[in-house]
Amino acid sequence: MTEKKSAPSTDVIQEAIRPYAIADKLRQLRLRKSMGLTQLAAHTGLSPAMLSKLENGRLLPTLPTLIRIATVFDVGLDHFFSNERKRHIVAVTRKKERMRFPERPSQRDVPYHFESLDFLAKERKLQTFLAEFHSVAEANLKPHSHAGVEVVYVLEGTLEMRIGTETFRLEAGDAIYFDSVQKHSYRRAGQQPCSAIVVTTAV
Repeated sequence: MTEKKSAPSTDVIQEAIRPYAIADKLRQLRLRKSMGLTQLAAHTGLSPAMLSKLENGRLLPTLPTLIRIATVFDVGLDHFFSNERKRHIVAVTRKKERMRFPERPSQRDVPYHFESLDFLAKERKLQTFLAEFHSVAEANLKPHSHAGVEVVYVLEGTLEMRIGTETFRLEAGDAIYFDSVQKHSYRRAGQQPCSAIVVTTAV
């Protein structure tokens, strides 16, 4: 008679999935979207109390539960089952691979063109661009805003930045950090070429 094997205990299962840090990944996904437990509960149909237990590692998630949450955040199940201890995020972007885009594709006279420096990286926490700025008329400046913060480091030339109601003039080697929920715009001051590295937090 074949001996019937007993199902693995909860402790054994918890130890097996520990390297995947699923609880931490659940919390990070929610906080990245600035979403509360109650809001996530409304999207998933799961209770806030259950979601809290999942994020604190006090409850083992089932596949259907992970699928519900993954769907809300537009990630695949593989997001939860990649071993962080063995995972190294390295993405090299070669100059010849980069593509140059205008700020507004539908308009010719734009304040800047940009190239993404990290478009090959997955799950980016930052977005980095090389921007080439142009001198344009005031009417062509379209202030914009986005969640997070931004850093601009001027490589060459003189850059004029308007943030809210203030205007800043930056020379090569200058850097500026600001809350990007404020409306802001950029343009080159003078006729010399002007370029900068622009780093924003990913949303």
